[in-house]
Amino acid sequence: MSSTRPPIAVALDVADLSTATALAASLGDNVTCLKVGLETYLRDGAAGVRQIMSASSADTELFLDLKLHDIPNTVAGAARSVAPLNPRLLTVHASGGPRMVEAAVAALPQTQITAVTVLTSMSADDLAAVGVSGEPIEAVVRLARLAVEAGAAALVCSPLEVAAVRAAVGPDVRLVTPGVRPAGSATGDQQRVATPAEAIRDGADLLVIGRPITAATDPAAAAATIGRALV
Repeated sequence: MSSTRPPIAVALDVADLSTATALAASLGDNVTCLKVGLETYLRDGAAGVRQIMSASSADTELFLDLKLHDIPNTVAGAARSVAPLNPRLLTVHASGGPRMVEAAVAALPQTQITAVTVLTSMSADDLAAVGVSGEPIEAVVRLARLAVEAGAAALVCSPLEVAAVRAAVGPDVRLVTPGVRPAGSATGDQQRVATPAEAIRDGADLLVIGRPITAATDPAAAAATIGRALV
């Protein structure tokens, strides 16, 4: 990865493979990662992921956001099944527990297993509805510590919790923050959001940004503008 690239992972949650591939080709060196999530992976499969990455510029990282959550053996098998795609990051749910995280780490030692703490779409009321009391930050920090102790190399948390997570896990864990919106952008279905500059200031290493880039008239220019604001 080029150190001159902005720390942006573009979420390719778009309508079809041709759109995703065109975006990958257009973004060039203006982003660090292309994030392929469930929508694209389930629709287009491994062949689609390869097509997207083949269209991207050299050294662009693949962020495979599948949020695996199952018994340890199944998660290990799922992780091994995507090994040929050589993802730089692969997400699992920290709430699957330490043995599940450990299984993913063991299955893909060259990939940064990235543990999702609490989805940025969830509010305190949403957490309470599924039996998690207190503020989201309490659950986020608890799950972050659990995942790192189990071997996770990266964590996903909202920008509102990133400073607390950084303080809890130290400087060596890669912190990935969705819920990042440039000033004036719509928040969509995200509940806990901040601007890119705020997230970086608080300790984020990689910003997940979707519609402010993918829905722009010129996605490369939009990514470049966000990147310049982080310098």
